[in-house]
Amino acid sequence: MSKKNLWIVTLMIVFLSCNKEDELVPENPQGYNMLLIGNSFFRPYAENLDALAIDAGFENHSVTGVFRGGDNGRPINFWNDSLSNQHNSIKAALELENIDLFGMTAGRLPDNPTDGFREWIEYALQYNPNITIFLSIPPLDFPADWNQTVQDNGFVSIEELYDYFINETIHSTLVDELRAEFPSTNIFTIPTGWAAINLAQMNQDSLLSDNISMFGPKATSIFTDDKGHQGQLVIETGTLLWLNSIYNVDLNTNTYETGFSTDLHEIAKQIMDNHDSYYKQ
Repeated sequence: MSKKNLWIVTLMIVFLSCNKEDELVPENPQGYNMLLIGNSFFRPYAENLDALAIDAGFENHSVTGVFRGGDNGRPINFWNDSLSNQHNSIKAALELENIDLFGMTAGRLPDNPTDGFREWIEYALQYNPNITIFLSIPPLDFPADWNQTVQDNGFVSIEELYDYFINETIHSTLVDELRAEFPSTNIFTIPTGWAAINLAQMNQDSLLSDNISMFGPKATSIFTDDKGHQGQLVIETGTLLWLNSIYNVDLNTNTYETGFSTDLHEIAKQIMDNHDSYYKQ
């Protein structure tokens, strides 16, 4: 065979191989089977995650949610209320031995910071030795009082106070202790509260592309009440944080429609870019 004919045959083989590969449909990424427990500053993101994960193409994404309001939604209270339906529901979900990811809220800590977290992680590992743990860090409550809270604690801004809360209280006091106790378990955090704090500041600075009030209806406000329950704008942004943290979805290319004109993907991306990589998944 001449060199010319050999090159033709070689090119035909390469061309046909490329076409064959192009015809292969890429397999959709597999979702996690999750157990998510928390309060009303945790629940909206846990419930909204379904829509974002399915939109991003994750197959078999599944969430079991167990929720109670206020302090009752803290891990320590779920654990101590051993006769409650919620306590037994959490145990039952873990005993099925198919939980990939276990998420809890990490707000105000008990006197012994790892109480509740430790017990639930120990129980989870009995049935799910490869389970991953994440803690969602909520914003401070009563946003109308943030300035006073900042002054009372010797800080100059809510951003500085919340940064201290994340790094010194949650990361150093809680997560580092849990990682030391469970060195083979992946434990990471999601800085969910930054969504509320950043959007509240952007609203004050007239930087949002939507007509948003600080307090009012869920659909058009940062907060829905004095306690600081989050409006839909905040929920959508916070859930994008969860999508990136849990599934490593690139927020630059994600096409989920948030329902708002403000670029919530970019806001969420900036928050995650600033989150300490040591505490990411």
